[in-house]
Amino acid sequence: MNAAAPPLLSAEIGATRLDILVADITTLDVGAIVNAANRSLLGGGGVDGAIHRAAGPELLAECRMLGGCETGSAKITGGHRLKAKHVIHTVGPVWQGGGSDEEGLLAGCYRSALDLAAANSLSSIAYPAISTGIYRFPADLAARIAVGTVASEIAAHPRGITRVVFCCFSPDSAEHHSNAFAELGLA
Repeated sequence: MNAAAPPLLSAEIGATRLDILVADITTLDVGAIVNAANRSLLGGGGVDGAIHRAAGPELLAECRMLGGCETGSAKITGGHRLKAKHVIHTVGPVWQGGGSDEEGLLAGCYRSALDLAAANSLSSIAYPAISTGIYRFPADLAARIAVGTVASEIAAHPRGITRVVFCCFSPDSAEHHSNAFAELGLA
């Protein structure tokens, strides 16, 4: 992990440690970082743009071969110039008021990324706060879905993953995740 960003909060579920960090996800040394991508997977703004810039043009070239990705699903590439060995690209839902299965689609992002990490024998994964930027998903609800989905999936199917990081860009995001830990009895 990035030594410059100690966990703000940690919890354990079986053999898996869950951490909350405030850090730049592109600096983390993990098996995979998750990219909050758009459906084309060809780069964009926010965390997507930051990951593409840090990984270099090889990431874009590899993403061009993937044929895009559906909302709630995920695809994996190499990490290229990142410390992370892989990037798992997932497409979060755009918030439309809550009546378009946004919660189920967001949970699918976290589940799909865990499944890909396990299928590729990765022991660690770091997530950003998917859909909470320009996709306008309410940050507190998104954090509860993120932590709740990951915690229940790890408890039911550990998958060989020993560390999950919720990498928050801001202290406010970290607070939402910390509150979700507390609500689930993890803190």
